[in-house]
Formats: sequence, C-alpha cells, structure tokens
Amino acid sequence: MLDAFGGARGMVETTVPGLVFVLSYTINRDIHVSAIAALSLSALMAVLRLLGKGTLKHAFGGVFGVAFGAVFAMMSGDAKNFYLPGMLYTLGLAVAYLVTAAAGVPLLGIVLGPLFRENMSWRTRNPGRKKAYTKASYAWGLVLLAKSAITFPIYLWGDATQLGWLRVALGIPPFLLCVYLTWIFLAKAPAPIDVFAEMEAQEERERAAEAAAEADSAR
Repeated sequence: MLDAFGGARGMVETTVPGLVFVLSYTINRDIHVSAIAALSLSALMAVLRLLGKGTLKHAFGGVFGVAFGAVFAMMSGDAKNFYLPGMLYTLGLAVAYLVTAAAGVPLLGIVLGPLFRENMSWRTRNPGRKKAYTKASYAWGLVLLAKSAITFPIYLWGDATQLGWLRVALGIPPFLLCVYLTWIFLAKAPAPIDVFAEMEAQEERERAAEAAAEADSAR
C-alpha cells in the first residue's frame, strides 16, 4: 500500500527539498540560492532513484513540483511562492478525491485497481470494494482539504519561514494517516477480483479449444 504512493523514499523525496529551502532561506534570506539548492537536491534524488531502477513517475514527480515552485518563487521575488504550486496541487487533489467519490468512481479505486490486478472490476462486480474505495477517497479528500485550510491562511498572512516550516510539519503525518485509513477500509473489504488471472484463464481455454478443434480436423 505504501509503495503504491512512493514508499518511505517517496516521502523523503517530497519533504526534504522543502526543508532545504526553508532552512536556506531562514539563514541567508536569498530566494535564488534557496530555490537552486532545493531543486539541485531534488534532481540528485531523482537521478539516484533512476540509477536504482525506480519508476519515472516517482523519480521525476518531485522534481517537477520543486522546479515549478523554484521558478515561481524566483520570478515573483516572493519566497512563499516556492510552496504555492504544491499547495494548489494538494487542494486540487482533495477536490478530485471528493468529487470522484461522490460521483461513484472514487479516484483511489482508479489508482489502486491495477496494483491489485482488479482494474475497474470493483465498480460493477465487487460492491464491497467500491464502498471501501469510496470511503478511502473521502478520507483522502477531507484530510488534504484540512491541510489546505491550514496552509493557505499562512500563505496569505504569514511569512515564508512560517509557511515553510508548516509545510514540512504537514508533509508526512497527513500522508501516513491517509495510507493507514486506506489500509483499514480495504482490509475489511472483500478480496479483489483478479481480472488478469481471468483473462489468462480465458486465453488458455481458447487455446485448448483451438487445439482440440485442430486435432479433430486432423482425424
């Protein structure tokens, strides 16, 4: 479950660049130096993940986020804007979780379905899992919405160091809470339907039928 969202390494890669930025900016008050330091570290971690044969998604996802923040902060001259792209992403993700859950197509099911080899079978063939995915998506949406409700007022009325330390503090704990709640909901749900195994079995039956038909023709 944790690996599906980047694992412990993903949490570090998401949190450390922001920590480096706020530490650097607290010490030297130089937006450019702080932004470049955070971006360089993020790029280095992405290269190390690639060398370790990690996925492109996890390797470059953090880099793009840090790059947007670094460029935005340097162009605007406001250190708080380093965190704005990530904040907007969090808010958008919260809305996506809540809207898709309300629409009956919970985002978490779309994300985790392939991981559990069930694809979208939970939507029509496994109502218990659909219910679990819906609950989990609501949980993610509400937790991320609460995180946004805390950080945006500080962005509007606080300073960059306050926002930076708050973002670092709210990086890992809400994520772990969401993963834990997802695990709780899915642990109580019915087992996933392995649609890949079903397709493989169907293909095997078709091959067997073709082989039998060829044998009958030969006789």
